[in-house]
Amino acid sequence: MVPLQFLIIFCTFYYLILSLFGFRRKKEGPPAPPSKSFALVVAAHNEEAVIGPLVENLKELDYPKELYEIFIVADNCSDRTALIAREAGAQVHERFNKEQRGKGYALEWMFEKIFHMERQYDAVVIFDADNLVKPNFLREMNTKLTEGHQIIQCYLDSKNPFDTWVTATFSIAFWHINRLIQLARYNLGLSNILGGTGMCISTETLRKYGWGATSLTEDLEFSMKALLNGVKTTWAHGAVIYDEKPLKFKQSWNQRKRWAQGHVDCFFRYFPQLLWKGLRTGNFSMLDGAIHLFQPALVVIVTFFLTLNFFLHGSYTQLFGLMNELSLWQLLSYVQLALPFAALLLDKVDRRAYKWVLLYPFFIYTWVPIVFLGFLHRNKREWSHTVHTRGLSYNEVVK
Repeated sequence: MVPLQFLIIFCTFYYLILSLFGFRRKKEGPPAPPSKSFALVVAAHNEEAVIGPLVENLKELDYPKELYEIFIVADNCSDRTALIAREAGAQVHERFNKEQRGKGYALEWMFEKIFHMERQYDAVVIFDADNLVKPNFLREMNTKLTEGHQIIQCYLDSKNPFDTWVTATFSIAFWHINRLIQLARYNLGLSNILGGTGMCISTETLRKYGWGATSLTEDLEFSMKALLNGVKTTWAHGAVIYDEKPLKFKQSWNQRKRWAQGHVDCFFRYFPQLLWKGLRTGNFSMLDGAIHLFQPALVVIVTFFLTLNFFLHGSYTQLFGLMNELSLWQLLSYVQLALPFAALLLDKVDRRAYKWVLLYPFFIYTWVPIVFLGFLHRNKREWSHTVHTRGLSYNEVVK
């Protein structure tokens, strides 16, 4: 039991210390004059309810219009997604492939088309169809590229945080990660983790290493692939996109189950390589990436540890008596429950979010069975589509 306790203590303490480095924001330099060109790519499957507002929003970004183009991949669509996007002013490419389904395949297909176009771009930016984008987004990405960064992840905000308790707790999870995990990694000079949308990748990097990320979590896969090749992902806290969160618990469950399957898949494929290369070269970013990939395994270990304790001590009363001794790792776990409040305060999130922090632990604990299902179904590659319905304008979201 001692090695298990040590592992739990180490991981819990590691993330607690990491979070402390997200309490401040480093002062950024002045923005660079617009110079970089961008291909904005959206992979959309039956997104007629939300694709129009996104294209209109992207057309109004505060960046020279001649320096970016909007590309919509209408991927295996059976609705009006392609028509609406085309009428809104985007370049639309329709893809039909029933065998290679999912966002990763659609992006790879579109990237190949972009590589062979007459006009070439300095970087591609990936959005989801349900997103809305803060006007300064491309200016922030332009500055990061000018500074020499090759892969950039933006701040993932919520489009509908107060629709239901599910959207509220889901949004808190993203706000927490943005501030106390992603910003913390950036402050320490570690590599950030791509978040599936709001991702900017230099075309040079994409050509050199290839996309090749076709798992259920193509963002995590590409992050780890790039990190293994010595290319870190950086963070742009001031570049914001608003993402639609699932309205119902079942939708949230299905989406997170897909993420868990993809995460576990990446754990088996990349964890040994990152851990070994990080130890061999002393590259702490690789070790941090390995620790991130280890999270599903940690959930399994913690669950096993508590279950074993229960059976060893025979009853709930005795188990709770044991837990009341407040061992170090348990104390650290309790401290971490306060971190979502800190994240909301630091980023000045709408005060309506604070009351939902009380439900946040329940939302976190629902990850336990999801992670187990992720291990069980890690080899299943069937893509589950999340239906988006909140066709809001950017002004409606930020008012």
